[in-house]
Amino acid sequence: MPVQTAPIAPTSPAKGVVHPLLRVLLVANLVCQVGIVVTGGLVRLTGSGLGCPTWPQCVPGSYVPTVEQEEGIHKLIEFGNRTLTGLLGFVALGLLWALFRYARERRDLRTGALVVLAGIAAQAVVGGITVLTGLNPWIVAFHFLASMVLVATASWMLWRSTHPAGPAQVHPLVDRAQVAVVAVLVVVLALGTVVTGSGPHSGDADTPARTGFDPRTISWLHADSVMLLVGLVAAVWLGAAVTGRRSRASRAWGVVMAVTLAQGLIGYVQYLTKLPEALVLAHMLGASLLVVAVTRAVVLTRTAVDED
Repeated sequence: MPVQTAPIAPTSPAKGVVHPLLRVLLVANLVCQVGIVVTGGLVRLTGSGLGCPTWPQCVPGSYVPTVEQEEGIHKLIEFGNRTLTGLLGFVALGLLWALFRYARERRDLRTGALVVLAGIAAQAVVGGITVLTGLNPWIVAFHFLASMVLVATASWMLWRSTHPAGPAQVHPLVDRAQVAVVAVLVVVLALGTVVTGSGPHSGDADTPARTGFDPRTISWLHADSVMLLVGLVAAVWLGAAVTGRRSRASRAWGVVMAVTLAQGLIGYVQYLTKLPEALVLAHMLGASLLVVAVTRAVVLTRTAVDED
């Protein structure tokens, strides 16, 4: 008599398995990318953008600050920011090695690591151009926005490592609305750089306002774009809650909503209190965290992992 076996249930896409060392490097990569934004903000807020007046040397004849420099504490702050770029490079190289060693099949993550490496090298060059052009506001803005791209890439790698790509877990209209959120977020960040370049914290204590735009006008234009972003995020959050196949997507967009509102609140408070340095730095950190949150939400909404 033939032995009957129970039917094999169809398997769902397996959750990405990540080696512990690879996971540590993925987290370190993201933390360092956010850290370089924060230290760059410290450079701006302390007027240390020209603390090392030359590039790649700090001063002619020396790659490190010298006692004879007139820049005082500013030279140490700017040099510290430059040094962190080197740490970023070592972490990115270690991450690329770990991907070849422990996740050779994850070509998508290796591509991301190569993008990060190339971006770090390009950012070092852009930073040098920024110094050599006397903190041109548009190059400074590009420098910051490029950092946001690297933060997004690092975030994407971290969450995509455990949530491989798959179909959208929400209604197609909600999925397309996510694209609108990303587009408006780019506008919000770009206008934020113009606000900074038009106000007292553009990176140089001697010439604080550089774009020539009216700070109030640019600030309110930036605020209007933030209001649009809040509305779109709320719509995606609601859409994910109503149409999502799993609660994971709505929870992720709920985090985005919370970070967006917190960032908006910091922005309004710093404007009304005449831009205190601590709040401006918190706002720059918030911008990075918002990019992290949005990237995470998009990844978790488009994944093959069938679990909450």
